[in-house]
Amino acid sequence: MKLLDIAEVAKRSGLPASTLRFYEEKGLIESLGRRGLRRTFEPDIIGRLALIALGRTAGFTLDEIAAMFGRELPAQLDRELLSAKAEELERMIGQLTALRNGLRHAATCPAPSHMECPSFRRLLKIAAARSNRTPPKGRRKS
Repeated sequence: MKLLDIAEVAKRSGLPASTLRFYEEKGLIESLGRRGLRRTFEPDIIGRLALIALGRTAGFTLDEIAAMFGRELPAQLDRELLSAKAEELERMIGQLTALRNGLRHAATCPAPSHMECPSFRRLLKIAAARSNRTPPKGRRKS
């Protein structure tokens, strides 16, 4: 089996070497050693990086992804956590769909002013209510 050095992994995955080193520090990936000054990885690292990318796209934090992966290969994904994330995404899709529809209406509304449009005012109320429930940036709910 041919090992991949960090430059080859970076090239194949599209991730900078600094991200790969960071993922290693977080316990998401593991190098096998070094060839000179460069870390080396098994070829299946590309698949693991794809799983990490999928997790990030789905909204999982790196800590959540690391907890699901553990050190086992292949990764044993927590089905309950996946189901909960799917439900969260479903709620988010509903909210975003409503927001999109409201913005489309506002763009074509015949009311003289957006503030005179009952649909737009309802959209403002919803947005205000949600902003009161959303934690400040950098302080995500766990």
